[in-house]
Amino acid sequence: QVQLVESGGGLVQAGGSLRLSCAVSGALVSRIALGWQRHVPGGKMRDLVASILKDGTTDYADSVKGRGDISRDNATNTVYLQMNTLKPDDTAVYYCVADKANSAIEYPLYWGQGTQVTVSS
Repeated sequence: QVQLVESGGGLVQAGGSLRLSCAVSGALVSRIALGWQRHVPGGKMRDLVASILKDGTTDYADSVKGRGDISRDNATNTVYLQMNTLKPDDTAVYYCVADKANSAIEYPLYWGQGTQVTVSS
């Protein structure tokens, strides 16, 4: 069973930066697909904003491209999401997600509990 525990959310001013962390247990980060999804209050769906596949390939939603950086640390079994030049539209609950199949990362099997990110204007 894969378990994901996020940290690093909080309140930040527009233009600022934040780094989210996700401690992974039950699997090695180098052997599963990982991502960050976010849910905007009142929104219907969660959006996959960043992913890192088993081979290290990364991908980003257009909404964060150029501002987000997903990475993993094999030594600590942790995945990170660095977000720069934050905008009020980035306000959301951010979830660390994982799946054993690369192709399933948009509809992952494993979810963390979420961490709130609030960007003030």
